[in-house]
Amino acid sequence: MATTSTDRKGLGWCLAAASTVTAVFVLSNAPTPLYTRWQAEWKFTSGTLTIVFGAYMVGLIGALLVTGKLADRYGRKVVLVPGLIAAVTASGLFLSATNVMWLLAARLLAGAAVGAAVTAGMSATVDLAPEHRRRTGSMIASAAMVFGAGLGPLLSGALTQLIDTPQSWIFGIVLAVTSLTLVIAIRLPLPRPSVDDGPVERLWSWPSVPHPNRRELAWGVAAFAPGITATSFFLSLGPTVLADGIDSPSPLLAGATACGMFLVATGVQFALAHLRTRTHLALSSSAAFVSMVTLTATVTVSPTPALFVIAALLAGAAQGLGQLAALTLIGTWIPSHHGAEANAALNIAGYIPAALLPVGTGYLIQFASFGTAVATFTAIVMACSLTALITVRVGTADHLVSPTPGSTPRNSAESLAHRRYDRDPTRLPGVSGPTPPSTLVRSSAEGLD
Repeated sequence: MATTSTDRKGLGWCLAAASTVTAVFVLSNAPTPLYTRWQAEWKFTSGTLTIVFGAYMVGLIGALLVTGKLADRYGRKVVLVPGLIAAVTASGLFLSATNVMWLLAARLLAGAAVGAAVTAGMSATVDLAPEHRRRTGSMIASAAMVFGAGLGPLLSGALTQLIDTPQSWIFGIVLAVTSLTLVIAIRLPLPRPSVDDGPVERLWSWPSVPHPNRRELAWGVAAFAPGITATSFFLSLGPTVLADGIDSPSPLLAGATACGMFLVATGVQFALAHLRTRTHLALSSSAAFVSMVTLTATVTVSPTPALFVIAALLAGAAQGLGQLAALTLIGTWIPSHHGAEANAALNIAGYIPAALLPVGTGYLIQFASFGTAVATFTAIVMACSLTALITVRVGTADHLVSPTPGSTPRNSAESLAHRRYDRDPTRLPGVSGPTPPSTLVRSSAEGLD
């Protein structure tokens, strides 16, 4: 496959690509503070509310099943531009919504747009970073996602608090932002890669990565999934917890909490970027565990807004660190021409529990006490995060073992040479010819060790 020429890369284009990711995530979370308002006006249950949230996940996962392969085979723009068109359409539907059916359609399209953003948009952000700053590109892509996810509910919560008719203002602004980034996406210097004459894989299939790299992807998933499941709970049922569990039905508080959660997810990545990826994995699982302990205390022992906010901020830290670790593992270990598909696999594995567990909790609230329903959710996430903490910590320990005399270190360039190749098919395994040092994206010092 052809690569973007060096003279068309730079942090400017990298940030431009990241803006498309931010815009889509602003759209995805902007409805959060409005849910309780819509629920009161349109008279639907908490179970219906979680179905609206679940529609987003259906659109997202459906898109992820195909967008990764499309973006890797035919280029990032082939996925990113239609994804932003879906975002513009979803913004218009939210702007005009008068009942739950409008919300379902808008959330479905918003999910599809996010599927395009996390595959093509985030991959484009990394692709457009200078070769010597690829890790910076991964960090910008990750930060763009969580920054947009926090900015959306902050905007929505503030306008809901200040304006009697916030819906038109919120989604008018979001419509303008997504339309602008659609123009930016069209102008990104992302040429369509050349397609070789090899066998054509089915585009609609479960995303995967080359077999030697599945362990690294699994480590990323193990940390990322509990964190994003925790933040999904605060986005979908957080306003309900504030209103029914804590008796603080403030749209501004709901929006500010969601914003703070994702600002922490953004800031923690920059603050702790100097740590090893192995440490990021462990901290992510630990933060998810402590977040769920705090949330349990919030609805059972001390129903106070302060404790709820602390739980949300810890969830944001868990998602941010887990996401950074997973994207670093993908950028370090997985070949570039599988990058978008690897992002798709990561997000499917994370968003499936992030969809099912909050939806299940929303329905359980109707049949059990509020505290019991939330405690059931937190117990599941706590068990998953603790399991991930132990298994990933043990599984990554071999990367720190000193090699025996005369052996080839696992993380040496020789042992990694088969893992990272440039997009030139003449450099693939089994093809004769020297592999220049530049085909290795970075040493494992930026990976686990």
